[in-house]
This record gives sequence, structure tokens and C-alpha cells, in this order.
Amino acid sequence: MKYDNDDALDRALFALPLEEPPGDLRAAILTATVYRPAPLFKPWEIAVLGGVAAVATWLIALVVLGGAPLFVHSLEAIGSTSEDLLSNYSTLAWIAAGGAVAIWLSIFTGFQPSARGVDAHRR
Repeated sequence: MKYDNDDALDRALFALPLEEPPGDLRAAILTATVYRPAPLFKPWEIAVLGGVAAVATWLIALVVLGGAPLFVHSLEAIGSTSEDLLSNYSTLAWIAAGGAVAIWLSIFTGFQPSARGVDAHRR
């Protein structure tokens, strides 16, 4: 069914009596959008805090379930593994090379802002 004449419908809609909006509607909209306070934490900060809390809970559970000797043994194993990893000259060379490239790129690119930040300043 094809109906191209909406004039009668438009007249009926415009003839409807409209209710006046509340006086504080604009203020309520601005308070909920533009003037809303910034959140206390950013999403990545919440993720980091959650990870730290999870690790702390895991360590507390280790101490409660196995006692202090198991916890100390776990820390010694982690330290020994880290020491073996960082005493490898090849690993240290790759870490140094990566750091040098990161610094070199940072210096020669001039710390360019992101495209989103540039667009925001143009408005």
C-alpha cells in the first residue's frame, strides 16, 4: 500500500495540545550531562586495582592454607626464576634494545598527540 499524502496527519499532529515542559528541565538535563562530576577512577585504574586486590587475596589464601613456610618457598621460587631470567645476557640485550628504540622514537617523533586529541582542540 502506497500512501504519499501526509498533510492530514501533519495537521492532526500539529493540532494536538502540547503540555509545557517543567521549568527545571533544562537544568536537570545539564546536571545529568554537562555538569556531571568526573568519575572517581578511570576504567583502567579499576582494572589495576582489581588485579592488585586479586593478587593480595591469593597471597593471603596461600598463607592461610599453607602457612608461612609455603609462602616463603613460593617467594624464593619466584625470586630464583626472576634472577635466572634477568641474568641471561641475551634477555638483557633485548630489553635494552627495546628501551633504546622506545626512547629514540619518542625523541624523534616529538611526542605527537593522538588524533582524537587534535580533533578535540580544533572544535
